[in-house]
Amino acid sequence: MEVLIVEPLEQRALDWLGKRRAVHLDPSLASDPRRFEALLARARAVVVPPTMAMDARLLLSAPGLRAVGRLEGGPGTIDLITCESAGIAVVQPAGAGSVAEAEFATAAMLQLLRRVPVHEGHGVFVGRELSSSTVGIVGMSPTARLLSQLAGNFGARVVGYDPALHASDLAWRQAGIRPVPLVELLETCDVVVVLLAYYSRYHGLLGERLLESCKRDQVMVCLSPAALFDEAALAAALKSGRIAAAWFDRLEPGWLDPGRPLSEVDTLHVTPRLAPSTREARARGAWALVRRLDSLLGVADPQAAFSETVPDVLVGLAGGPAPA
Repeated sequence: MEVLIVEPLEQRALDWLGKRRAVHLDPSLASDPRRFEALLARARAVVVPPTMAMDARLLLSAPGLRAVGRLEGGPGTIDLITCESAGIAVVQPAGAGSVAEAEFATAAMLQLLRRVPVHEGHGVFVGRELSSSTVGIVGMSPTARLLSQLAGNFGARVVGYDPALHASDLAWRQAGIRPVPLVELLETCDVVVVLLAYYSRYHGLLGERLLESCKRDQVMVCLSPAALFDEAALAAALKSGRIAAAWFDRLEPGWLDPGRPLSEVDTLHVTPRLAPSTREARARGAWALVRRLDSLLGVADPQAAFSETVPDVLVGLAGGPAPA
């Protein structure tokens, strides 16, 4: 067995990989850790769902392992330090869900602006239009570039911030985003969309000092892990009305439990990681994933017949043309 797959993938991508490699598919392994570990010990590559942790003990129990793949959810539960020291590649499709996420974020912005009215005086509460708003994007990702285009098409002004990207970088201009300091972004934007990749050094980045400076009646959409926020500071900003409403597409376990700061905040809307979960995004991601795994594993059986290719609709979206 070369490739152990626990997370279901697009069938045509699996068929293509199965013609090149010895593939074992078994989603039930996600709830059977003993059997999973026994099979992992014989695998050269594995694809696991975001619910499965790949810690040092597990990774080192598979001496032949060369790659860990994940379709979505980020590498948060994969021990990256152990992977690096053991020469194990961590593979995730880059940008496969960008279109889906940009569409989702746009829909969330429109809903929050229209359905969370602001007080205009004399007892009048009204919704707002995206076309007259300033949108701040935190995190320059492939999704950010697409979102900038969509927001710009509505007539919105778009600014952005990324701690890892200098303000002089050409990427900002190419994306149509004006780079600004994070404090300025929070102070001036009507809408903030958080797309920043999570690393431990960013834990609690959006804390009390920054959230207290948010523009009044701001709405916020977050597709990143909620750990980027300080839990208590976010709750305080929502309860005070400084942030009129927030939409998180994932939330840390327990953050809504009774007694926690966010437990009874009715202006917080939470969805279970819906942004990238489209048929098209999963297909693009599956093709990108299997092609990269195949490449990492080296030369396949030269006698194998490879007739399956990436469907035309996915060429260019799954990382380029299909392999022969």
